Amino acid sequence: MDRRTFLAATGAAGAAGLFDPAMAAAADSRRFPQGFLWGAATAGHQIEGNNVASDVWLLEQVKPTLFAEPSGDAGNGFALWPGDLDLVHALGLNTYRFSLEWARIEPEPGQFSLAMLDHYQAIVEGCRARNLTPVVTFNHFTTPRWFAAQGGWTHPDSPARFARFCDRAARHLAAGIGYATTLNEPNTVAIMQEVFPPPMLAAARAMNAAAARACNAAHFANAVVPDPGDIAVLQENLVAGHRQGRAAIKAVRGDLPVGVSLAVSDDQAEGPGSLRDARRKAFYEPWLTVAREDDFLGVQNYARARWNDRGLVPPLAGAPRNAMGQEIYPASLAGAVRHAHAVSGVPILVTEHGVGTPDDAVRAAFIPASLAPLRAAMADGVPVLGYIHWSLIDNFEWIFGYGPKFGLCSLDRTTFERRPKPSAGVLGAIARRNGLD
Repeated sequence: MDRRTFLAATGAAGAAGLFDPAMAAAADSRRFPQGFLWGAATAGHQIEGNNVASDVWLLEQVKPTLFAEPSGDAGNGFALWPGDLDLVHALGLNTYRFSLEWARIEPEPGQFSLAMLDHYQAIVEGCRARNLTPVVTFNHFTTPRWFAAQGGWTHPDSPARFARFCDRAARHLAAGIGYATTLNEPNTVAIMQEVFPPPMLAAARAMNAAAARACNAAHFANAVVPDPGDIAVLQENLVAGHRQGRAAIKAVRGDLPVGVSLAVSDDQAEGPGSLRDARRKAFYEPWLTVAREDDFLGVQNYARARWNDRGLVPPLAGAPRNAMGQEIYPASLAGAVRHAHAVSGVPILVTEHGVGTPDDAVRAAFIPASLAPLRAAMADGVPVLGYIHWSLIDNFEWIFGYGPKFGLCSLDRTTFERRPKPSAGVLGAIARRNGLD
């Protein structure tokens, strides 16, 4: 039922002195629960700028590199974070997701910067001062350069090293955090081997070898674009790192909800012998099983994936596509959330969802079109804590550089001005109403 039909129907009922319970239920089905989290997300390396001690900064500089361009100043978010929080608040949102930069906090093994811990504490406190719930990711892909140069997540001590970082950061920050995620999309290392073409996998191997030479290291390993040969051990140690990191955070503050954020497509089966279930088992099942131990699960969805008996099925002819060539399919968010909850059994927080496109009219239509099926899933009993859009501003999108546009706000990379797009108004209006009508 659209808004006009609903108003006409309720007006007629009022004129007749009648109350229709079915109509009231329909209205309520467009509302979200009290306390629902409405937010926008950023990540340290993608917005802060000059993250020179990180593994990815080095990968951007070496030759050969898969990165289209270096991150440089990014959005200068390290300095401009108060304005970003003001922007989130002004849009009508109540939640801000951001990440800690491990390389800034622990630039050398065991050396923790109080200045950097204070910096992130100021952001947490800034959120609280603006009535924003801080959702904090302890590791959003990037790691310290020293960590990568010692083998990164392939090193047997990597889970313990991450837990040490989580312990120190939590002791400084946990009191003010609303929700914490240990790792961002750790399951993508398995997905990459399936979806990246062989030339890109070979290029990743060459880039990591160049980074190893630059560090005079025997093995340089990263979790953004890993060497294909590292993926199995990376996955194993990331699982252990999540568990140990979560335990470290909970030891500091037991009532802080802690989870992990996963990349989850809306996987759909096409025809007999579909590979869908096998791909789900490989891409998600190990992590969805681990998530049963968590307080919640972060779901990050951007597309659906249709699988036949040979592999991925291309988008339908004439289907709208994003800048990456993927089909724009708003119902994918609800499909991903339903599957993630069905397997994990824990509450879901949508920690990322968006569309990469320079046409903001597409984004403005995409947001409500995605939220309606999500609300329907909630009506069917799927517990969803909130919706956090990626991203607050156009930012550095890893190997693709600054080309893809995901932001609710544009970024002038010379002046660093953020300017809200119409889509920001759409999401803000939904958040203020806490409903779709």
